[in-house]
Amino acid sequence: MCYLFLKGGHLNREVNLTKRVLTSTGLRYCPVVLAANGRVKPDMVLVNGKPERHTEGCYQLEWREGKRRVRVSVGKDPADASARRLRKEAELNAVNNGAAIVPDATDGHRLAQAVTDYLEDVRLRVSTNKGSANFGRHNSHGCYSTALSYFLESCHKMTVEEIDKRDLLKFANFLREEKEQAPVTVVNKFGIVVSFLKAQGIKTSGLDGLLKPSDWPRATLPEPEIYEQEELDKLFAPCDPEERLWYEFFLMTGMREQEVMHTYWSDVNFAACTVRVSYKPDRGWSPKAYKARTIPIPERLAASLKAWKSNRPDQKCPLVFPTAGCKPKRDFLDCLKAVASRAGLDPDTCWLHKFRSTFATRCLCSGLDLRTVQEYLGHSDMESTMRYLKPSRSDATRAKMNTIF
Repeated sequence: MCYLFLKGGHLNREVNLTKRVLTSTGLRYCPVVLAANGRVKPDMVLVNGKPERHTEGCYQLEWREGKRRVRVSVGKDPADASARRLRKEAELNAVNNGAAIVPDATDGHRLAQAVTDYLEDVRLRVSTNKGSANFGRHNSHGCYSTALSYFLESCHKMTVEEIDKRDLLKFANFLREEKEQAPVTVVNKFGIVVSFLKAQGIKTSGLDGLLKPSDWPRATLPEPEIYEQEELDKLFAPCDPEERLWYEFFLMTGMREQEVMHTYWSDVNFAACTVRVSYKPDRGWSPKAYKARTIPIPERLAASLKAWKSNRPDQKCPLVFPTAGCKPKRDFLDCLKAVASRAGLDPDTCWLHKFRSTFATRCLCSGLDLRTVQEYLGHSDMESTMRYLKPSRSDATRAKMNTIF
């Protein structure tokens, strides 16, 4: 915590030094431990009031600006972090007492080091959420690393404090012109850099922020692609019973890959013909946006699952689709590409999320209301679900057009 207190009739600010570490309860900002001489003990923090050694993570400065708490990463060196805390505290108190502060360009947070520290925090978030849908796929660290390395390539400022609006606009143009990135990719990488700047205490939005809404790059989201029935017939034809069950499960539940991977037998209700998406604390996994839900499934899928369960050699494993070591199966996509090749389909046109799109589109086209489909999909907003209200391009639909005219 940071505190504000009165001293000599003036508002005095205290800047605290913490370290972001991975504890048994997740990522936490923990106070540093001071030696008898007042210096920071390297890698020592207080966790629940007890000193613990944590070599991971970066030191963070923390203070209040009005009601807003500001945190800035200051690297992994304890002596440098302690010195920067004292400088920042002196700077804030001088400003409160009416002094004009002229920043020293050499005293800012070096941009390259700030990126390194931020990526370390991202790596920790991935580690603590491994397998979780809350932080995206397991390659999130790679996505952040690529975006920030491109930013360093386009921006030649030495410190974070020097970055301005022109650097961000230049970065968006760099992605389009130099890296030939697709519009959606430009938006995603631009957002990663903005998140990085926010983590450094740089205000990017609002009246006095770096960016206005019109400054953000724009992209038209592609229309969701679905499997037409003819394509599904071809895809399922060469499947063995196990493969068919995998991809029918994806198709008939509309679940995300991570959700299918972490489905337990306790989530399947054979009598009610439903399957749940639920939190798995024993595997450190939770649904995206922490939204648990129940999805009805066709009777024939419930029957296939029941038969599959009765024939399983490892009856003690709680996972519906485990590996031999009772771990979540992680190669559904690779297996799908192999099935597509055997079926004579282009593997590049087959991916797992396409089953989810097909589920959503079929539910909506069959007359289910938007709110119900939103619940089945686990969407936080209706707009995400409405993207699947798309026209069908099947032969049957085209034949209907002939009868209309």
